[in-house]
Amino acid sequence: MTATYTFDVFSSLDGYGAASGDWTGYWGKQGPQLLDHRLAQHAGEQRMVFGANTYRAFARMLAESDVRDPWVTRMRNLPTIVVSNTLQDPLDWPDATLVRGDAVDVVARLKEESDVPLRSHGSLSMNRALMAAGLVDRLQVTVFPVVTGRTGQDRVFAGAADFDLELLEHRTLDDRIQELIYRPTLH
Repeated sequence: MTATYTFDVFSSLDGYGAASGDWTGYWGKQGPQLLDHRLAQHAGEQRMVFGANTYRAFARMLAESDVRDPWVTRMRNLPTIVVSNTLQDPLDWPDATLVRGDAVDVVARLKEESDVPLRSHGSLSMNRALMAAGLVDRLQVTVFPVVTGRTGQDRVFAGAADFDLELLEHRTLDDRIQELIYRPTLH
């Protein structure tokens, strides 16, 4: 049986995964529906998969603040694979395993071996490569109602291949945030 792999990403309307300046987390647009929905999505058995850069960013962010949304605490306590050829053990993550190698090879093997779904939040360059290799089953984009043209950082799909997207699910959270779930296929 092949495990389902979800590439889960937050984005501004203009396609940035983050912003500098005076923007706060979630671009300041989170509400109770978003936070409850995120917690519910992380409630079931699953395994997280991160690249080195996203792991470093999460580890740094969590070390610098005691404030954590419940879904982030849940995500941090899920079994996690970190794909990296540069990081060293031990990782500062409760149930993380460092796996060396090419992410495409590692995730292809994980999909075949895992008895639980796989989910990756962020890890943009890794997930663009996984999409190009046909390993992403679900692309979950949570679009926040902001344009960060001057301060946007981390273009979500910069350098990505071309994809056709089949809409599988969609919802509006807190009357302003759009969650779109697609099945991507190379165009």
